Amino acid sequence: MLLTISTTHRPATDLGFLLHKHPDKVQEFTQSFGTAQVFYPEAGEERCTAALLLDVDPVRLVRSRGASSPDFSLGQYVNDRPYAASSLLASAMAEVFRTARAGRCKARPELAGQAIPLEIFLPALPCRGGAELAHRVFEPLGWQVEALAVPLDEGFPEWGDSRYVRLTLRGELRLADALNQLYVLLPVLDDAKHYWVASDEVDKLIRAGEGWLATHPARTLITRRYLNRRAALTRAALARLAEIGDDLEDALEPPVEEEAAEPTALSPEAAQLLEDTTPNAEVVEEPAKATPLNVLRREAVLAALADTGARTVIDLGCGSGQLVGALLADKTITKIAGVDVSAHALTLAARKLKLDRMAEARRARLDLFQGSLTYGDARFAGYDAAVLMEVVEHLDPPRLPALERVVFGGAKPRHVIVTTPNSEYNVRYETLVGMRHPDHRFEWTRAEFRAWAESVAARYDYAVAYRPVGDDDPELGPPTQMAIFTAGGGDV
Repeated sequence: MLLTISTTHRPATDLGFLLHKHPDKVQEFTQSFGTAQVFYPEAGEERCTAALLLDVDPVRLVRSRGASSPDFSLGQYVNDRPYAASSLLASAMAEVFRTARAGRCKARPELAGQAIPLEIFLPALPCRGGAELAHRVFEPLGWQVEALAVPLDEGFPEWGDSRYVRLTLRGELRLADALNQLYVLLPVLDDAKHYWVASDEVDKLIRAGEGWLATHPARTLITRRYLNRRAALTRAALARLAEIGDDLEDALEPPVEEEAAEPTALSPEAAQLLEDTTPNAEVVEEPAKATPLNVLRREAVLAALADTGARTVIDLGCGSGQLVGALLADKTITKIAGVDVSAHALTLAARKLKLDRMAEARRARLDLFQGSLTYGDARFAGYDAAVLMEVVEHLDPPRLPALERVVFGGAKPRHVIVTTPNSEYNVRYETLVGMRHPDHRFEWTRAEFRAWAESVAARYDYAVAYRPVGDDDPELGPPTQMAIFTAGGGDV
């Protein structure tokens, strides 16, 4: 198999420093299953290309299995390992470019942490799912994907296409990120591994997927295929990715509040004391550490619940249970429910809340259960207040009327609190491309959110009030918008 990596970053020959492979040399690396060679077809100031060529030796494949294998005698003759070519290439790449994958480069440390223009080319890549699957797994990562099906025989077009694609990826990424994505996704596209998948593969997947896999829209497919469809390992990996995803979702909302934070003002007494104890020293005011938006959002919801006087609360779409944990800490809340459609999220919530070690009195106040917000469920009813915190934007717009019927028409809590991103504020995020999270199906402007809220309130006999969450920009509004619905038109 052949893999080439090209860049037009100038000087392009710096690619040799990043890969730790000299452009003027042909280097050979012996693998247990064959030989890998690294060479440079072109190496100029404007463009440089490094090639990894893997020559698979079927004899070595047989010998590397070892005589201890229970099917050793048969395995010499019946062996599908040579056909797991992408897995073999990924393993060779991981070994040959180990330091580059780690993002280390003593000669060019600043370049190792920088996104540079890259072009990845594989002339024949096994892809069970065709060109469509290649687009599905690479495009969310920022790649421009060109995937062309390779015909079975160009002389007989009526035979159709093979399961191979000619793949070209173009984009601006850190080289380390690109290599780690290839390490995971090449065997995923092939849907085959050349070795037994054990529990340590979960750790490998989490490490290689750091920074991108937890929020990838196809993370379930990627995880299942990478782990060779082993159910127990897949569940363990998805639970860990869900935990990472909580932090990544907030990272996708850059901390604008932190940049705009005012310095902390010292009291006159503190300033005088500092001046007295450090003569001839200038008083330095340390900037305040900004509160993350997810914390501001949770605090705003808790404040709104306190204003309503609710004593029983259901968190619809509770995720990993951050709001549920805060509600448990408030002893005035006598009954709490957390609902999510994801069993993995509920497992993670139970673990974070230490449900198995929770005091009996505290545990009696809590109920966690799985449910869909677009289907009627009697368990949703009977609460003073329901919370939809950053939930509605994860639904396809045609499903919103079903959610409205279930929550406002079926459950009928006295109060409903809804928060959702304000899309107008997104321009304040310099690094943001598109929406704030890959799973968001839409993001509303303030006018669109109010139009939706007023419509719901009119149909289901609620009054609605609005509050900003986070820094309320005079032109663009707050980063998060909140609506507080009260049944029967009462005051909020």
